[in-house]
Amino acid sequence: MGEAAQAPATPPPAPRRRTLRFTALLAGATLLAGLLQTAQATGSQAQSATGSHTATVTLTRLDPPLPAKGGTITIAGTVTNNSKTAITDAHVGVRIASGGPLTTRSAMKATSTRGSFDVFLDGQEINGHTAKVRTVPAGASAAFSLKVPLSAFGLGQTGVYQLGVTLDGQTSAEHWQHVLGIRRTFLPWYDTTQTPQPAQTRISYLWPLTDRPHMAARGDTDSQQSPIFLDDGLAAELKPGGRLWTMVSLAQKLQVTWIVDPDLLASVDAMAKSYRVAGPGGDVTRTTPGTGTAYANQWLDALKRAVSGDQVVALPFGDTDIASVAHQGRNVPGTVSHLKTAESLGAMTVATVLGATTVKTLQGGRITSDVAWPVDGATDSSIVSVARSGGAKDIIARSDSFPDNALRYTPSAARSLGGGTTAVVADAALSTAFSGDMTNAQSVKLALQDFLAQTLLITMQAPAKQRTLLVAPQRMPTVPQATALARAITMTDSTPWAATVPFATAAHTRPDARAGHKVAPASAYPAALRKQELTHHTFMQTWSTQRNLNSFVVILTRKDRVTVPFGNAVLRSMSTEWRGDRRQGDDFRASIRGYLQDLIGAVHIIDKTTTLTLSGHSGTIPVTVKNDLGQPITGLVLRLTSSQTIRLEIRSPEQPISIDGGHTRTLKFRTTASANGPAHLVAGLYNRNGGLYGQSVRFDVNITKVTDLVMLIIAAGLLLLVLAGVRIYRQRKRQAAAESGDGDPGTDGPEDATSGGNDGDDGTSRGTAPGHPGDPAADTGPESPEPSPASEKVDG
Repeated sequence: MGEAAQAPATPPPAPRRRTLRFTALLAGATLLAGLLQTAQATGSQAQSATGSHTATVTLTRLDPPLPAKGGTITIAGTVTNNSKTAITDAHVGVRIASGGPLTTRSAMKATSTRGSFDVFLDGQEINGHTAKVRTVPAGASAAFSLKVPLSAFGLGQTGVYQLGVTLDGQTSAEHWQHVLGIRRTFLPWYDTTQTPQPAQTRISYLWPLTDRPHMAARGDTDSQQSPIFLDDGLAAELKPGGRLWTMVSLAQKLQVTWIVDPDLLASVDAMAKSYRVAGPGGDVTRTTPGTGTAYANQWLDALKRAVSGDQVVALPFGDTDIASVAHQGRNVPGTVSHLKTAESLGAMTVATVLGATTVKTLQGGRITSDVAWPVDGATDSSIVSVARSGGAKDIIARSDSFPDNALRYTPSAARSLGGGTTAVVADAALSTAFSGDMTNAQSVKLALQDFLAQTLLITMQAPAKQRTLLVAPQRMPTVPQATALARAITMTDSTPWAATVPFATAAHTRPDARAGHKVAPASAYPAALRKQELTHHTFMQTWSTQRNLNSFVVILTRKDRVTVPFGNAVLRSMSTEWRGDRRQGDDFRASIRGYLQDLIGAVHIIDKTTTLTLSGHSGTIPVTVKNDLGQPITGLVLRLTSSQTIRLEIRSPEQPISIDGGHTRTLKFRTTASANGPAHLVAGLYNRNGGLYGQSVRFDVNITKVTDLVMLIIAAGLLLLVLAGVRIYRQRKRQAAAESGDGDPGTDGPEDATSGGNDGDDGTSRGTAPGHPGDPAADTGPESPEPSPASEKVDG
């Protein structure tokens, strides 16, 4: 046993050894990966809090944005210590990158995204113009401010220069003077003395007034009822400080091109009178008075003053999502027709709300409406095709859809697409310059400097070549974004290298033959935007709703009271503003369908709650139709059919019917019964095309053609007839026997009968014997009773 205990253990089988080795290797690899990740994270954290990432430099002031010769630049902001130790012996300085002004927009982009400090790219600190910073504890911040004369920057020729604001100092972990943080921006410099002066760059700015649909289909009507809004959110937008109020207020002193959703103006115009707001969940039966009437009137008045002298572009009514139409709804019947309707209605709506007096003061004295604006300017071949079909001559695109990689300068916005269609290509970088967070001072300051610098750099790319650009911001900028854009327009318009022009100038500028004008295929459309589109199913629902509406309005005498609000609601259901809020868009479209069904159901046959009784051979069956609409209806046919035509015949099964609004009407159908028993009837309303209108009504009729009393009378009459027949038979038998006895000599007979027979008439030898069928008395029996008229036990 001792030897056995000292003997080596028996090794496991080979497969088991391989499994154990694999498990050990897997566990070791997992542990090693975890250690590496921890080390990388630690190293990343250490890197982010060391070197030029030790502190964050924030700029809150850079004045003036465009310095003048002999002037001074004021730079202010804060520094924040990101490390775990205090920053000491620190100061803030400024640097101008060596190499002169930037010459390409890609170089500007690279500067904005570069991370760590690089002395060869960021330049040397300007001596003698620094601001000392007190000791900054870990996680703390300190303010700074310094003034630097423009002469100290050593600026040369006109152009855009890279400006760096750096924090120099040391920490306990790094005991030497070095850059602890840097913030880069751009300093545009324009030398008014140089010759020749560059050609001005003309810039057109779109100023969008759009919002999501607010008006419910049930309230958009020309009746005397107040319009109903889904919510009162528009009131908050219109009041002082609101987004739409700010947009109008800011643009009063700007030269911009207003691009307007006509539905917004129609909604505000409705609010300016009297309106109501739906209850929770869009409940239109529990409304409350709206609160924005005064704001709506003030806003419309301000808008009419602000647009004077400017160009106004009317988008299709509801701001139709033309990209969704092109990609999802193009092959759905009626969709492109809706786009055409939206365009014509859009111009008419804007002109009506603004008024003829205001329209006369506009650029060109009219409303521009033949313009399409796809979401974010993303354009492809299918969008261009649908835009043309909708009547658009100008399509607002964006430069990321029309790349100009072959050019060393930024071309004009206009690009000819053939067939009389022009793509007016907005500059992507300028259009999105204020799409980010503009709620903090640094974001605004850097965006403004970048915008101003880009316009100068564009000008200096080809100083002898005048170009016309387009800036198309996001459709619904926030108040801070709109405020920053307005400042940028004011600053740029005051420079010597740029001038503001209306959209028409940008659209009609002669296109640059070298600029990219090839339209991308539909497959190149951005995937992120495609996910936001209205679905094909959505357009099919819209088509179904329109088809039901077309079938309904043929019975109306005042069709416009339904076609106008429903047509507007259908156009709103295709709005661009539903992107990003698909659920709310689906709810809006469902409310349209529900309302239409309610209107269709307002004209209906009143159901019969009990079985009708039809007594006798013939009678009438009443059917009542009710019209709960606010107007008369006509053009319907009431049809009554029976499932037992042999038992119950309806003489005139179809009758035309017209009913005044809020009234009922009963039509009677004459019937003929041929047998007792139940009959199943169906009453339905049909339009002129023979289609069923609404729901049919089924009811039963119990036929009792022959009553018990009538049966007794008939039985008694039959009995009398039988008895009369028996009597006649017996009389004839006696008469035959008598005649047989007179002619036979061997027959004994009373002598009186014969004589009597020879001497005179006894009443049987002439005429017809009583009881003979020829005797009128024989034909006269009990008369058959007349069938009683049909009696309806239940009033239909």
